[in-house]
Amino acid sequence: MKISIQKEDFDLTVETNALRNDRSIGAIASFVGQVREVAMTLEHYPGMTEKAIAKIVEEAKARWQVLDCTVIHRYGELKPTE
Repeated sequence: MKISIQKEDFDLTVETNALRNDRSIGAIASFVGQVREVAMTLEHYPGMTEKAIAKIVEEAKARWQVLDCTVIHRYGELKPTE
């Protein structure tokens, strides 16, 4: 399980390909948010953010057969289409 809270953008293809190396994984599902028409600023509370996301991941693992999970949550100023 990978949880990353970061200001920097990331390459979705690189992240997805990292999961493809595991032959026991039969599907990869993703959700990618995108800023609409107006820039926004997301705040981050170290420790609290990671804990909340880890709880969501654990709930998903308990409900479905999740083998691995990568969550990348950006913070800071985000411009439209980011």
